[in-house]
Amino acid sequence: MSAILRKRFLEQILVMFGREPKKPEAISEPAQQIHLVKRTSNKEKLQAAAAHAEAHMNTSHKWRNRRWAVLVLVNLFFVFSFYFDIQILEGALTASRFIGFHLIDLNAALQVMLAHRNIITNLLIGTGTVLVLWILFGGRSFCSWVCPYHLLAEWAEKIHLWLVREKLVTDAPVDRRLRTVFWLVFALLAVATGYTVYEAISPTGIVSRALIYGPGVAMLWVLALLAFEVFFVRRAWCRYACPIGLTYGVVGI
Repeated sequence: MSAILRKRFLEQILVMFGREPKKPEAISEPAQQIHLVKRTSNKEKLQAAAAHAEAHMNTSHKWRNRRWAVLVLVNLFFVFSFYFDIQILEGALTASRFIGFHLIDLNAALQVMLAHRNIITNLLIGTGTVLVLWILFGGRSFCSWVCPYHLLAEWAEKIHLWLVREKLVTDAPVDRRLRTVFWLVFALLAVATGYTVYEAISPTGIVSRALIYGPGVAMLWVLALLAFEVFFVRRAWCRYACPIGLTYGVVGI
């Protein structure tokens, strides 16, 4: 690995754990145009923002629609396998079995082993296929192409941005390093309590199980999260709290 690639890899790791991205040494032409807009008057800024919003509305959302379709189909596969007792895909996103092959979410496996304070061979085997899969496709692909909460958070973000445009709410900034803090907190809680605390409150697991087995009281927690993201901090859970995204992000680098 060349020195440039090593430096880039290290920078990606640091950004993943919360450090602010560095500005590139050479500023591209589109970036220069953006900086120029920032230095213009408020009226010109508003006109530029309106033009950008209009251009975005006219942009094709082909890949976004494909991503949503894949996400829905993956989760429906779990639902149909359970309701029709197909037994091809059993379980939920956190832990499942596909045609006899055990598939276990990397973060869930880590939480369980930390809670038991022991390396569990079966969990390592179950994570092997998942690990290879997300190395090939890119770790964060799980978030946007598979995670059901991610889709709900995207819809909540659209509402939040509309409220911001109408000046009904403000977008509160949050320190990016907070997600590393939450990752460590959930890991330490698992070790200290012997219980997978994160799995009990994970909106990914809650929504996945609700789709398959029916909603329970835990969905109130998910609704509270979405309400917080609509009125206060957009994509708060995914950006600043979810250890799954951080774990898969490191895997996919």
